[in-house]
Amino acid sequence: MHDLPGIFNDDFIKDCGALNKWFNMCPFMVNSGLGPQVLEYDNKTSQVLTTKTGSWYSTNQFLLSVIFRERMKHYECLTNDSSLASAIYVPYYAGFDVSRHLWGYNTTVRDALGTKLARWLRERPEWNKMYGRDHFFVAGRIGWDFRRCSDEDSEWGSNLMCLPEFSNTTMLSIETTAWTNEFAVPYPTYFHPKRLTEVRIWQRKVKSVKRRHLFCFVGAPRPHLDGSIRGEIIKQCLASHGICKFLNCNEPGNDCDNPVKIMDVFKHSYTRRSIFDSILAGCIPVFFHPGSGYKQYMWYFPKDYTKYSVYIPENGMKNGTVSLRDLLGMIDKESVSKMRNEVVKIIPKILYTKPGLVRTEKIDKESVSRKRNEVVKSIPKIVFTKPELVGPEKIEDAFDIAVGRVIERVAMVKRMIEEGKIFRVSIHKQGI
Repeated sequence: MHDLPGIFNDDFIKDCGALNKWFNMCPFMVNSGLGPQVLEYDNKTSQVLTTKTGSWYSTNQFLLSVIFRERMKHYECLTNDSSLASAIYVPYYAGFDVSRHLWGYNTTVRDALGTKLARWLRERPEWNKMYGRDHFFVAGRIGWDFRRCSDEDSEWGSNLMCLPEFSNTTMLSIETTAWTNEFAVPYPTYFHPKRLTEVRIWQRKVKSVKRRHLFCFVGAPRPHLDGSIRGEIIKQCLASHGICKFLNCNEPGNDCDNPVKIMDVFKHSYTRRSIFDSILAGCIPVFFHPGSGYKQYMWYFPKDYTKYSVYIPENGMKNGTVSLRDLLGMIDKESVSKMRNEVVKIIPKILYTKPGLVRTEKIDKESVSRKRNEVVKSIPKIVFTKPELVGPEKIEDAFDIAVGRVIERVAMVKRMIEEGKIFRVSIHKQGI
């Protein structure tokens, strides 16, 4: 992991009030980016969440880069010897950098820090090893926010991923574009368990909940958003006579950042459109476009999407020929049960566990060092091995899956370089 100057990460936390023009991000910076802990205020909280575990937080969706960095600090296979590193993590808070300059700033200002980071990386000895092909970072926002590649697109985002230095660097973002060096990882949810036992308790809880609503929708109407089917979903939900639950985030008192309210709605419904909150609550997600989930989070979801989700082509929703109530109501109970079981199995994969996991067995430092060296030596023959450095309570979460896949990707690129399929040249110097 690169030790970046504070201007690329920590300074954003210190100046958190300037990160978003419309929203104060500061309250969500606590607890290593997990946000304020959800406490057991009343019976409702304990009924909806497993608050006794102390693992529920009001987590903001754009704090992933902070959460990921804190997890990386505790990663079992982290090494201080860059010559042994299978991949190199760049702890740059790109999402914070772009968010603070989205409104009222010219492109020069928006691009300045990314350009400075590119220059900083070029001067590091680790960069000359593969010229960025073994480097990766977590964006914390959607991929389009970093691909302003022409003056015609000057209205939005930065040019970070259009810089030569980042053309081969791997970007992990909460939603991606179609570029080959971008990969989608889950949005952070509200649940950040310490042990696998906590996950099992939550899985049993969501499986046992009686679902009162056929489907639900949480969000705000966007009447001026062209091409959105949100309005049709809301209209059908309101006309369902209680079969659908709609939580209108525009109405006073409907705090849609409140984990208790959100989970309460999702837990009592079979399906909804939003992906990760619904999966965490044991809901069957409904997709209206393949790009929403099937072509995005391929590291995390089963290839056969019919096992865990319902797909409804968006054209039918836009022209009003599809009734959500009728279509979802036709799915038999056995199919619903099977899909819900698959959804529950996915839950551990989409979580980001709390940084600094407590070991459940004693392992001496010499043994840890020996096993770590064995893992390093096995790459790329064995691309990713779960290190047996923690006890049975270890969770293979979204972070572990992402790091493992990045290591696989870098190992593949190394093999291609050795086989002459990729030239080991500086993309900065050669302009390719």
